[in-house]
Amino acid sequence: MNDELEHYLRLAEAVIFASASPVSVTALSHALPVGADPEMILPLLRQRYAGRGIELHEIAGGWQFRTAPDLANALRRVVEVPRRLPRVAMETLAVIAYHQPVTRGEVEEIRGATLSQSTLDTLLEAGLITPRGRKEVPGRPSLWGTTARFLEQFGLTSLTDLPKREELLTDGAGQERVSPRPGIFTDTDSEAVPEDEETPVEIMPAEIRAEG
Repeated sequence: MNDELEHYLRLAEAVIFASASPVSVTALSHALPVGADPEMILPLLRQRYAGRGIELHEIAGGWQFRTAPDLANALRRVVEVPRRLPRVAMETLAVIAYHQPVTRGEVEEIRGATLSQSTLDTLLEAGLITPRGRKEVPGRPSLWGTTARFLEQFGLTSLTDLPKREELLTDGAGQERVSPRPGIFTDTDSEAVPEDEETPVEIMPAEIRAEG
């Protein structure tokens, strides 16, 4: 490997590591010297980190360093993990993710329960959902969808990476629940949070991000 390519790799590594959010190919191209090709550099950088404790992942339309998924259980013993959203907020988020754009009334119909404004506010404050216009029906209710932060928090490249709809589980009340794939709407290491319990809006991503 020549010195010029090694310099590009080191620079890309530094840019991605220092960024608080996933770095897009476009953003990386602006940070690299003219003539450097991010499309060539990123696969090489990912290969360099393959099998290590920190790996390069494509997340939410960008690239980010994260801890290796197979080390998640070990890290939970030494790293403070933010508590989850209340159960009702997680169920609401799952419905929005799978059915977006969706109205508040449609979320209530799917869940079979009333959706409080405080639950929507919690998801909004967490940056996990955002308004997606209005539905052209009487009353023109707001439509809701997920955000890039949602993808980042759950370690998804795009919405197509969500578990298949057939993997949804049904609880005893007949409500749709998401299959407990690690990091996707669930936390298998602790008991379910009561629906009305107040908790911080932070959630545990699929992997713990490498902090810069």
